[in-house]
Amino acid sequence: MHKVTLIPGDGIGPEISAAVRAVFAAAAAPVAWEVAYAGQAGLDRCGDPLPAATLDSIRANKVALKGPLTTQVGAGYRSINVTLRQAFDLYCNLRPVKSLPGVRSRYGNIDLVIFRENTEDLYAGVEHRVGRDAAEAIKIITREASARIAQAAFAYAAQHGRKRVTAVHKANIMKLSDGLFLAAAREVAALYPAIRFDEVIVDNLCMQLVLRPEQYDVLLAPNLYGDIISDLGAGLVGGLGLVPAANIGEGGAIFEAVHGTAPDIAGQDAANPAALLLSAAMLLDYLGEAATAQRIRAALEAVLAEGRAVTPDLGGSATTTAMTQAIIGKL
Repeated sequence: MHKVTLIPGDGIGPEISAAVRAVFAAAAAPVAWEVAYAGQAGLDRCGDPLPAATLDSIRANKVALKGPLTTQVGAGYRSINVTLRQAFDLYCNLRPVKSLPGVRSRYGNIDLVIFRENTEDLYAGVEHRVGRDAAEAIKIITREASARIAQAAFAYAAQHGRKRVTAVHKANIMKLSDGLFLAAAREVAALYPAIRFDEVIVDNLCMQLVLRPEQYDVLLAPNLYGDIISDLGAGLVGGLGLVPAANIGEGGAIFEAVHGTAPDIAGQDAANPAALLLSAAMLLDYLGEAATAQRIRAALEAVLAEGRAVTPDLGGSATTTAMTQAIIGKL
């Protein structure tokens, strides 16, 4: 039995977390949940958006599943998502972007994997005021962090039979910082001669993903670009409600739904549990429970393909509860 920290999250988070727990129970997934809180729920319950008890739980269990958390804009506490990644050195943000049956999209047969460096770049949060009317942010790129995310991308490609890794950059303008990222990626690429390596400027990539996304396989990017293209990729396959994510480090991992808290529908039993459930399936893969993970994915895909018991964002009228029960029925 694997002990896993569960952070239900804010807004719709508790509802979709409950859905995941129900599916895991029905699938007899060998997971024992330890519930902890963060974000607005942490502030409300413990007076802290990231309570020490939550950090202790993740530190002890080394693996967590996290629902969406409230991130205040322009003021308030710092992003808990960023803080968690940095606190546990979860340097690898892994986001598969894959077409799913029954989901309406302009594109078909998309199968991308995005590797995003997770600990530095502008997201290091080094910024300050310059007088009253200006602010300055510092973009931090290191050879060590760039090389280890490149190593993660190439190792994944080799293990999963992927043929191509594309480094995303803006080294034509930011010659030192993005140039260093690119140089580190090239050095790692040389260790994997069987895998094709190429490079693309980030603005061109965004256009190419809209025009011909099928030309890419594994995308390797610094933090900010990776964040942007991950959401762009999600839009190609139906939205953030259908895309899982993992934050992986040397000593543990946090799996999460990257969509928002959707406060407008919170408590209405209308939220789509697919993204968090797919993230939970990735968690099972990480724990070595691949067979159970695949059963859960297959059950979800069967429900999506039929289209009868899906939530309103997917074009249906089912409740979260009804969609969850439909998935359980397919196990």
